[in-house]
Amino acid sequence: MQKITPNLWFNGNAQEAVDFYVTVFPNSKILSTEYYPKSTDEGLADFQQTLAGEVLTIEFELDGVGFTAINAGPEFKFTEAVSFAITCKDQQEIDYFWEKLSSVPESEQCGWCKDVYGLSWQVVPENMAELMQRPRAFSTLMQQKKIVMDEY
Repeated sequence: MQKITPNLWFNGNAQEAVDFYVTVFPNSKILSTEYYPKSTDEGLADFQQTLAGEVLTIEFELDGVGFTAINAGPEFKFTEAVSFAITCKDQQEIDYFWEKLSSVPESEQCGWCKDVYGLSWQVVPENMAELMQRPRAFSTLMQQKKIVMDEY
């Protein structure tokens, strides 16, 4: 069992986001879905009554790593302060994930991209430490958006 599980807050589109992510990453699946309770309790806030029966949380795995998606509201947004690194075996895999995940070109830098849901990803080669030992590697990295390994 995984001891730490990232919880991702979505603005009402958790199901759509999870459905997308499980198609992008191999060995991925939805484990369970919980729904906002239906209630006749008049003491509930309007938003709770509005969300009754809608998706509340989704537990899912991306390539064997557990996540929870929380279907909430616009109060919180993703920032680059938190990102997920995808370690890729070769340029073909880097290209695959970049094509699938990058949707905000102005946020691309040094192998980082942002998807349509605002989540930041670092799409990096598994030998990044080795590449960074090469002369001018840092300056090459700073000029790249998507990492192109042949440029190192």
